[in-house]
Amino acid sequence: MMKAIVCLCVLLLATVAAAQQPALESVLSRMDATAATFKSAEADFVWDQYEKVVNDTTTQSGKMYFRRSGNQIHMAADITGDTAGDKKYVLYQGDMVRVYQPNIDQVTEYATGKDKDAFESFLLLGFGGRGHDMLRSFDMQLLGNEMAGGVNAAKLQLIPKSQKARNVFDRILLWIDPARGISVQQQFFEPSGNYRLAKYSNIKLNEKIPDDVFQLKTTGRTKVVNPKG
Repeated sequence: MMKAIVCLCVLLLATVAAAQQPALESVLSRMDATAATFKSAEADFVWDQYEKVVNDTTTQSGKMYFRRSGNQIHMAADITGDTAGDKKYVLYQGDMVRVYQPNIDQVTEYATGKDKDAFESFLLLGFGGRGHDMLRSFDMQLLGNEMAGGVNAAKLQLIPKSQKARNVFDRILLWIDPARGISVQQQFFEPSGNYRLAKYSNIKLNEKIPDDVFQLKTTGRTKVVNPKG
């Protein structure tokens, strides 16, 4: 009897997986089509960062920008509000992440170095990255559809294939707008139990973004620090 039950469960799981394939393929193909014409994106965001050790959640909000220039990806995040009361401006260009904190007039620089490709693979999930490219780095499962960002979004679960990537995020959830092929919500889970839930709204694709968005508004007295330097 037990053997028969096990066989039935395996058959059911295989049937569900087979049924998922056309739907998953449709989502990935739509993301591919969006990536083929992707030039820029901007969106309002709310980030909830949960810290398991203290069982506390901090919230940040603001606006995020992406721009593709040749083979280069530029990202900027204008964090205009958070529960710590500290405004920040984050800029990614080349192989450098720079975080400017106006209240202390300081820029902190982080070099992505040899991890640049991995960093960009996380950065572009659902924002200009090809859907099928994700299959090289992640084991993927379609978890059905769920309302997010005002749309009936396809919910994807991504498990990084490499141990190095799993040491950063061991599981990722993406909610993809099936009509536009972009992410309206993301959740990144760390091995520690911490996670970040990102919700996006007022998303605009391929509209002109002023060049000064991708520049830090520093002063003549701004201090620059490098934690690894």
